[in-house]
Amino acid sequence: MKSHQTPQTMKPATAAKKLGVYLEATPAAFQEGVVSRTELNALQTDPPEWLVELRRNGPHPRPVVAAKLGVSISGLARGGVTEALTTEQIEALKKEAPEWLERERATQAEVRKEAARIKEKNQEKNAERGEQPRPPRS
Repeated sequence: MKSHQTPQTMKPATAAKKLGVYLEATPAAFQEGVVSRTELNALQTDPPEWLVELRRNGPHPRPVVAAKLGVSISGLARGGVTEALTTEQIEALKKEAPEWLERERATQAEVRKEAARIKEKNQEKNAERGEQPRPPRS
């Protein structure tokens, strides 16, 4: 007996997150439908003009804004940034370099430094035990 497999689909919000775009800025057809894995793969490998434009100019979702500014999402919130920003607004913020941004960048640098220290310490501990290093999480 053959089983009929239905294609795996996701909500537009999930697809937008995977594509790194702000859902409210996507076309209505994208927001109102469902996206199959095949469609998502096609959007990633051969993005339509609207997707290229969104990725280039925004508005960008908070995770993308945080990454472009070199801070955490929490750091954005502490700095009062709660909305999606365009590339132009992000560049203006970088030039302006408000105190909160500099503080959050320093905090983020410390977090990265500490994470690297812990990773190195764990690798040394594993080497002493003769364990193989774990592959990085994706």
